[in-house]
Amino acid sequence: MTLINIGFGNMVSSAKLVAIVSPESAPIKRIIQDVRDKGMLIDATYGRRTRAVIIMNSGHVILSPIQPETIAGRMAGKTIVEAEENEEE
Repeated sequence: MTLINIGFGNMVSSAKLVAIVSPESAPIKRIIQDVRDKGMLIDATYGRRTRAVIIMNSGHVILSPIQPETIAGRMAGKTIVEAEENEEE
């Protein structure tokens, strides 16, 4: 299980991650509101502006203050490091 830092020391499992999207579009704003009403929204922004919306396979939605590209880069970086470790063994 690989954990990805989504800001302020908060981590999510890459195995459960479905999508990382920008919060600007109307459909994403609607998803956020629907999930908030259901009580399945996790706000990890610590009062900062939401820059990424992370959708999990459990139906939870996580708000992050970090750009989607940065989170995706962290995810890709972890994958590369793990692949190198597996080759060494």
